[in-house]
Amino acid sequence: MNENTNTSTKLNIGECRLSYVHLFTPEAITDGSEKKYSVSIIIPKNNTKLVSQIKQTINAALQAGVASKFGGQAPRAWKNPLRDGDLERADDEAYANSFFINATSKTKPGIVKIMKINGVNKLVEVTDENEVYSGCYGIVNVGFYAFNNAGNKGIAAGLNNVMKTRDGDYLGGRTSAQTDFGGVNLDDYDPDNWDMPE
Repeated sequence: MNENTNTSTKLNIGECRLSYVHLFTPEAITDGSEKKYSVSIIIPKNNTKLVSQIKQTINAALQAGVASKFGGQAPRAWKNPLRDGDLERADDEAYANSFFINATSKTKPGIVKIMKINGVNKLVEVTDENEVYSGCYGIVNVGFYAFNNAGNKGIAAGLNNVMKTRDGDYLGGRTSAQTDFGGVNLDDYDPDNWDMPE
Protein backbone atom coordinates (compact mmCIF):
# COMPACT_ATOMS: atom_id res chain seq x y z
CA MET A 1 0.00 0.00 0.00
CA ASN A 2 3.05 2.25 -0.20
CA GLU A 3 5.94 2.78 -2.59
CA ASN A 4 7.96 -0.13 -1.21
CA THR A 5 7.39 -3.84 -1.78
CA ASN A 6 10.81 -5.15 -0.72
CA THR A 7 10.20 -7.37 2.33
CA SER A 8 13.70 -6.66 3.70
CA THR A 9 12.67 -3.05 4.19
CA LYS A 10 9.31 -3.86 5.77
CA LEU A 11 8.84 -4.20 9.50
CA ASN A 12 6.12 -4.72 12.10
CA ILE A 13 6.69 -1.95 14.65
CA GLY A 14 5.15 -2.71 17.99
CA GLU A 15 3.76 -2.83 20.39
CA CYS A 16 3.76 0.96 20.21
CA ARG A 17 1.51 3.88 21.06
CA LEU A 18 -0.34 5.63 18.27
CA SER A 19 -0.66 9.40 17.97
CA TYR A 20 -1.99 11.85 15.39
CA VAL A 21 -4.17 9.07 14.03
CA HIS A 22 -5.63 9.68 10.55
CA LEU A 23 -6.35 6.13 9.42
CA PHE A 24 -9.94 6.33 8.21
CA THR A 25 -9.88 9.70 6.45
CA PRO A 26 -6.83 11.23 4.76
CA GLU A 27 -5.65 14.60 6.03
CA ALA A 28 -3.26 17.25 4.71
CA ILE A 29 -0.35 17.75 7.11
CA THR A 30 0.14 21.33 5.94
CA ASP A 31 -2.09 23.71 4.00
CA GLY A 32 -2.00 22.87 0.32
CA SER A 33 -0.21 19.54 0.77
CA GLU A 34 -1.57 16.24 -0.51
CA LYS A 35 -4.04 14.48 1.75
CA LYS A 36 -2.69 11.19 3.13
CA TYR A 37 -3.52 8.55 5.70
CA SER A 38 -1.06 8.81 8.54
CA VAL A 39 -0.08 7.90 12.08
CA SER A 40 2.72 8.86 14.44
CA ILE A 41 4.28 5.75 15.97
CA ILE A 42 5.75 6.26 19.46
CA ILE A 43 8.50 3.76 20.37
CA PRO A 44 9.93 3.65 23.93
CA LYS A 45 13.70 4.09 23.92
CA ASN A 46 14.09 1.28 26.45
CA ASN A 47 12.72 -1.20 23.90
CA THR A 48 16.26 -1.61 22.60
CA LYS A 49 15.52 -4.75 20.59
CA LEU A 50 12.78 -3.04 18.58
CA VAL A 51 14.84 0.14 18.15
CA SER A 52 17.72 -1.97 16.80
CA GLN A 53 15.39 -3.73 14.34
CA ILE A 54 14.08 -0.38 13.13
CA LYS A 55 17.59 1.00 12.61
CA GLN A 56 18.64 -2.14 10.70
CA THR A 57 15.58 -1.94 8.45
CA ILE A 58 16.12 1.77 7.77
CA ASN A 59 19.75 1.00 6.86
CA ALA A 60 18.56 -1.71 4.46
CA ALA A 61 16.30 0.86 2.78
CA LEU A 62 19.22 3.30 2.58
CA GLN A 63 21.42 0.68 0.92
CA ALA A 64 18.61 -0.25 -1.48
CA GLY A 65 18.29 3.42 -2.41
CA VAL A 66 21.97 3.84 -3.28
CA ALA A 67 21.43 2.55 -6.82
CA SER A 68 17.81 3.53 -7.32
CA LYS A 69 17.72 7.04 -5.81
CA PHE A 70 21.16 8.24 -4.78
CA GLY A 71 23.27 7.77 -7.90
CA GLY A 72 25.41 4.93 -6.59
CA GLN A 73 26.55 6.57 -3.36
CA ALA A 74 24.84 6.95 0.01
CA PRO A 75 24.25 10.63 0.83
CA ARG A 76 26.28 12.20 3.62
CA ALA A 77 23.24 14.01 4.95
CA TRP A 78 19.81 12.42 4.75
CA LYS A 79 16.47 12.55 6.54
CA ASN A 80 16.03 9.70 9.00
CA PRO A 81 12.43 8.66 9.74
CA LEU A 82 13.40 7.54 13.28
CA ARG A 83 13.23 10.75 15.28
CA ASP A 84 13.97 11.63 18.90
CA GLY A 85 10.86 12.60 20.85
CA ASP A 86 12.88 14.21 23.65
CA LEU A 87 14.45 16.62 21.14
CA GLU A 88 11.67 17.22 18.62
CA ARG A 89 8.59 16.92 20.84
CA ALA A 90 10.01 18.12 24.16
CA ASP A 91 6.73 19.84 25.03
CA ASP A 92 4.65 16.68 24.55
CA GLU A 93 4.72 14.25 27.48
CA ALA A 94 3.56 11.34 25.30
CA TYR A 95 6.87 11.48 23.40
CA ALA A 96 9.14 11.56 26.48
CA ASN A 97 11.88 8.89 26.55
CA SER A 98 10.72 7.75 23.12
CA PHE A 99 11.57 7.73 19.46
CA PHE A 100 8.84 8.28 16.90
CA ILE A 101 8.16 7.60 13.23
CA ASN A 102 5.57 9.36 11.09
CA ALA A 103 4.19 6.88 8.56
CA THR A 104 1.95 7.88 5.66
CA SER A 105 0.13 6.34 2.72
CA LYS A 106 -1.87 7.60 -0.24
CA THR A 107 -4.17 4.59 0.09
CA LYS A 108 -6.20 3.52 3.11
CA PRO A 109 -4.32 1.09 5.37
CA GLY A 110 -5.79 -2.15 6.58
CA ILE A 111 -7.02 -1.70 10.16
CA VAL A 112 -7.63 -4.79 12.29
CA LYS A 113 -7.96 -5.93 15.89
CA ILE A 114 -7.84 -9.28 17.67
CA MET A 115 -11.13 -10.92 18.62
CA LYS A 116 -11.78 -14.32 20.12
CA ILE A 117 -14.18 -16.22 17.83
CA ASN A 118 -15.25 -19.71 18.85
CA GLY A 119 -12.37 -19.78 21.32
CA VAL A 120 -9.76 -18.84 18.71
CA ASN A 121 -8.04 -15.44 18.34
CA LYS A 122 -8.78 -13.98 14.90
CA LEU A 123 -7.98 -10.74 13.12
CA VAL A 124 -11.10 -8.78 12.26
CA GLU A 125 -11.44 -5.52 10.39
CA VAL A 126 -12.06 -2.38 12.42
CA THR A 127 -14.80 -0.26 10.87
CA ASP A 128 -15.64 2.00 13.82
CA GLU A 129 -13.36 5.05 13.68
CA ASN A 130 -13.69 5.51 17.44
CA GLU A 131 -11.88 2.23 18.13
CA VAL A 132 -8.48 3.36 16.86
CA TYR A 133 -7.51 6.73 18.28
CA SER A 134 -4.56 8.80 19.46
CA GLY A 135 -3.43 7.08 22.65
CA CYS A 136 -4.31 3.46 21.91
CA TYR A 137 -1.65 0.80 21.32
CA GLY A 138 -0.95 -1.38 18.35
CA ILE A 139 1.45 -2.90 15.86
CA VAL A 140 2.09 -0.95 12.65
CA ASN A 141 3.48 -2.52 9.50
CA VAL A 142 5.63 -0.02 7.60
CA GLY A 143 7.78 -0.16 4.50
CA PHE A 144 10.86 2.06 4.51
CA TYR A 145 11.92 3.49 1.14
CA ALA A 146 14.42 5.98 -0.22
CA PHE A 147 13.45 9.32 -1.74
CA ASN A 148 15.33 12.04 -3.59
CA ASN A 149 13.19 15.06 -4.37
CA ALA A 150 15.04 18.10 -5.69
CA GLY A 151 18.06 17.25 -3.57
CA ASN A 152 15.98 16.47 -0.51
CA LYS A 153 17.22 12.96 0.27
CA GLY A 154 16.32 10.42 2.88
CA ILE A 155 14.24 7.47 3.97
CA ALA A 156 10.49 7.65 4.46
CA ALA A 157 8.07 5.31 6.22
CA GLY A 158 5.18 4.02 4.12
CA LEU A 159 2.11 3.04 6.12
CA ASN A 160 0.83 -0.44 5.26
CA ASN A 161 -1.44 -1.89 7.96
CA VAL A 162 -2.36 -1.31 11.61
CA MET A 163 -3.38 -3.85 14.25
CA LYS A 164 -4.85 -2.41 17.44
CA THR A 165 -3.72 -4.38 20.48
CA ARG A 166 -5.25 -2.51 23.42
CA ASP A 167 -6.78 0.71 24.65
CA GLY A 168 -4.85 3.55 26.26
CA ASP A 169 -5.45 7.01 27.65
CA TYR A 170 -6.52 9.49 25.01
CA LEU A 171 -3.87 11.93 23.88
CA GLY A 172 -4.59 15.59 23.29
CA GLY A 173 -6.43 16.25 26.55
CA ARG A 174 -9.42 14.02 25.92
CA THR A 175 -10.38 11.56 28.64
CA SER A 176 -12.69 8.56 28.61
CA ALA A 177 -16.25 8.70 29.93
CA GLN A 178 -15.25 6.10 32.56
CA THR A 179 -12.57 8.47 33.84
CA ASP A 180 -14.75 11.58 33.83
CA PHE A 181 -17.67 9.89 35.60
CA GLY A 182 -15.67 7.51 37.79
CA GLY A 183 -16.57 9.48 40.93
CA VAL A 184 -20.30 9.52 40.29
CA ASN A 185 -22.34 7.16 42.45
CA LEU A 186 -24.40 5.36 39.83
CA ASP A 187 -26.77 4.02 42.48
CA ASP A 188 -28.04 7.59 42.96
CA TYR A 189 -29.68 7.38 39.56
CA ASP A 190 -32.56 5.27 38.33
CA PRO A 191 -32.79 4.86 34.54
CA ASP A 192 -36.54 4.26 34.96
CA ASN A 193 -37.04 7.49 36.91
CA TRP A 194 -35.01 10.47 35.73
CA ASP A 195 -35.83 12.76 38.65
CA MET A 196 -32.63 14.34 39.96
CA PRO A 197 -31.50 12.99 43.33
CA GLU A 198 -31.84 15.33 46.29
